[in-house]
Amino acid sequence: MKETYFETVMGVERLHRLFFDVIKAELDRQSVKDLSDIQCFILYNIGRSRMTVGEISNRGYYMGSNVTYNLKKMVENGYVLQEQSQHDRRSSHVHLSEKGMGIFNRFDKIFEQHAVNLKHNAITESELLDMRKTIQKLEAFWRFTASHGINF
Repeated sequence: MKETYFETVMGVERLHRLFFDVIKAELDRQSVKDLSDIQCFILYNIGRSRMTVGEISNRGYYMGSNVTYNLKKMVENGYVLQEQSQHDRRSSHVHLSEKGMGIFNRFDKIFEQHAVNLKHNAITESELLDMRKTIQKLEAFWRFTASHGINF
Protein backbone atom coordinates (compact mmCIF):
# COMPACT_ATOMS: atom_id res chain seq x y z
CA MET A 1 0.00 0.00 0.00
CA LYS A 2 2.84 2.42 0.88
CA GLU A 3 4.40 2.14 -2.59
CA THR A 4 1.04 2.58 -4.32
CA TYR A 5 0.28 5.60 -2.13
CA PHE A 6 3.61 7.27 -2.89
CA GLU A 7 3.45 6.47 -6.63
CA THR A 8 -0.07 7.92 -6.75
CA VAL A 9 1.03 11.14 -5.06
CA MET A 10 3.94 11.45 -7.48
CA GLY A 11 1.56 10.78 -10.39
CA VAL A 12 -0.73 13.60 -9.28
CA GLU A 13 2.29 15.94 -9.18
CA ARG A 14 3.35 14.88 -12.70
CA LEU A 15 -0.21 15.37 -13.99
CA HIS A 16 -0.28 18.84 -12.49
CA ARG A 17 3.00 19.80 -14.19
CA LEU A 18 1.92 18.29 -17.51
CA PHE A 19 -1.36 20.20 -17.37
CA PHE A 20 0.60 23.45 -17.03
CA ASP A 21 2.81 22.35 -19.95
CA VAL A 22 -0.34 21.92 -22.04
CA ILE A 23 -1.53 25.42 -21.07
CA LYS A 24 1.89 26.90 -21.89
CA ALA A 25 1.95 25.13 -25.28
CA GLU A 26 -1.51 26.53 -26.12
CA LEU A 27 -0.42 30.04 -25.11
CA ASP A 28 2.65 29.69 -27.34
CA ARG A 29 0.52 28.44 -30.26
CA GLN A 30 -1.69 31.50 -29.85
CA SER A 31 1.37 33.79 -29.58
CA VAL A 32 0.30 35.03 -26.13
CA LYS A 33 3.59 36.26 -24.65
CA ASP A 34 2.38 38.40 -21.75
CA LEU A 35 0.51 35.69 -19.84
CA SER A 36 2.13 32.78 -17.99
CA ASP A 37 0.63 29.33 -17.68
CA ILE A 38 -0.21 29.92 -14.02
CA GLN A 39 -1.75 33.31 -14.83
CA CYS A 40 -3.84 31.68 -17.55
CA PHE A 41 -5.04 29.07 -15.05
CA ILE A 42 -5.96 31.80 -12.56
CA LEU A 43 -7.72 33.68 -15.37
CA TYR A 44 -9.69 30.56 -16.29
CA ASN A 45 -10.68 30.01 -12.65
CA ILE A 46 -11.98 33.59 -12.43
CA GLY A 47 -14.00 32.97 -15.58
CA ARG A 48 -17.24 34.90 -15.70
CA SER A 49 -17.16 35.58 -11.94
CA ARG A 50 -16.33 38.62 -9.88
CA MET A 51 -14.08 37.53 -7.03
CA THR A 52 -11.81 38.70 -4.23
CA VAL A 53 -8.13 37.75 -4.12
CA GLY A 54 -8.90 35.51 -1.13
CA GLU A 55 -11.58 33.65 -3.07
CA ILE A 56 -9.17 33.10 -5.95
CA SER A 57 -6.49 31.77 -3.59
CA ASN A 58 -8.97 29.38 -1.95
CA ARG A 59 -10.41 28.18 -5.25
CA GLY A 60 -7.30 26.71 -6.81
CA TYR A 61 -3.82 25.38 -6.25
CA TYR A 62 -1.27 27.47 -8.12
CA MET A 63 1.99 25.65 -7.27
CA GLY A 64 3.19 28.12 -4.69
CA SER A 65 2.65 31.08 -6.96
CA ASN A 66 1.93 34.45 -5.46
CA VAL A 67 -1.68 35.10 -6.49
CA THR A 68 -1.44 38.81 -5.65
CA TYR A 69 1.67 39.24 -7.82
CA ASN A 70 0.11 37.31 -10.71
CA LEU A 71 -3.10 39.33 -10.52
CA LYS A 72 -1.08 42.56 -10.54
CA LYS A 73 0.69 41.44 -13.74
CA MET A 74 -2.63 40.42 -15.29
CA VAL A 75 -4.09 43.86 -14.46
CA GLU A 76 -1.00 45.55 -15.95
CA ASN A 77 -1.36 43.48 -19.14
CA GLY A 78 -5.08 44.20 -19.46
CA TYR A 79 -6.50 40.73 -18.76
CA VAL A 80 -8.12 41.55 -15.42
CA LEU A 81 -9.91 44.58 -14.03
CA GLN A 82 -9.54 45.31 -10.31
CA GLU A 83 -11.88 47.45 -8.23
CA GLN A 84 -11.58 48.43 -4.58
CA SER A 85 -14.42 47.19 -2.41
CA GLN A 86 -16.74 50.00 -1.39
CA HIS A 87 -17.37 48.31 1.97
CA ASP A 88 -13.80 47.31 2.89
CA ARG A 89 -10.84 49.36 1.62
CA ARG A 90 -8.48 46.45 2.35
CA SER A 91 -10.32 44.24 -0.12
CA SER A 92 -10.70 44.41 -3.87
CA HIS A 93 -12.68 42.51 -6.47
CA VAL A 94 -11.40 41.33 -9.82
CA HIS A 95 -13.08 40.24 -13.01
CA LEU A 96 -11.93 39.58 -16.53
CA SER A 97 -11.59 42.37 -19.05
CA GLU A 98 -12.68 41.91 -22.65
CA LYS A 99 -9.12 40.78 -23.44
CA GLY A 100 -9.26 38.32 -20.54
CA MET A 101 -12.63 36.98 -21.66
CA GLY A 102 -11.14 36.33 -25.10
CA ILE A 103 -8.50 34.07 -23.54
CA PHE A 104 -11.09 32.45 -21.25
CA ASN A 105 -13.34 31.64 -24.21
CA ARG A 106 -10.45 30.17 -26.22
CA PHE A 107 -9.38 27.93 -23.34
CA ASP A 108 -12.97 26.97 -22.61
CA LYS A 109 -13.17 25.60 -26.18
CA ILE A 110 -9.80 23.87 -25.78
CA PHE A 111 -10.90 22.16 -22.55
CA GLU A 112 -14.17 21.17 -24.22
CA GLN A 113 -12.15 19.53 -27.00
CA HIS A 114 -9.96 17.82 -24.39
CA ALA A 115 -13.11 16.33 -22.86
CA VAL A 116 -14.11 14.94 -26.25
CA ASN A 117 -10.59 13.63 -26.86
CA LEU A 118 -10.57 11.85 -23.49
CA LYS A 119 -13.44 9.68 -24.70
CA HIS A 120 -11.42 8.77 -27.80
CA ASN A 121 -8.56 7.74 -25.50
CA ALA A 122 -10.74 5.36 -23.47
CA ILE A 123 -11.06 7.63 -20.43
CA THR A 124 -14.67 7.70 -19.30
CA GLU A 125 -16.52 10.28 -17.25
CA SER A 126 -17.16 7.59 -14.65
CA GLU A 127 -13.42 7.00 -14.27
CA LEU A 128 -12.81 10.73 -13.89
CA LEU A 129 -15.55 10.95 -11.25
CA ASP A 130 -13.96 8.04 -9.34
CA MET A 131 -10.58 9.76 -9.56
CA ARG A 132 -12.05 13.03 -8.33
CA LYS A 133 -13.64 11.27 -5.35
CA THR A 134 -10.31 9.64 -4.46
CA ILE A 135 -8.46 12.96 -4.77
CA GLN A 136 -11.04 14.61 -2.50
CA LYS A 137 -10.56 11.85 0.07
CA LEU A 138 -6.77 12.34 -0.07
CA GLU A 139 -7.24 16.10 0.37
CA ALA A 140 -9.39 15.50 3.44
CA PHE A 141 -6.84 13.03 4.84
CA TRP A 142 -3.95 15.46 4.29
CA ARG A 143 -5.87 18.42 5.75
CA PHE A 144 -6.63 16.39 8.87
CA THR A 145 -3.06 15.07 9.08
CA ALA A 146 -1.57 18.56 8.61
CA SER A 147 -3.81 20.10 11.24
CA HIS A 148 -3.54 17.30 13.83
CA GLY A 149 -0.13 15.81 13.17
CA ILE A 150 0.57 12.20 12.33
CA ASN A 151 -0.01 9.62 15.05
CA PHE A 152 2.51 6.79 15.07
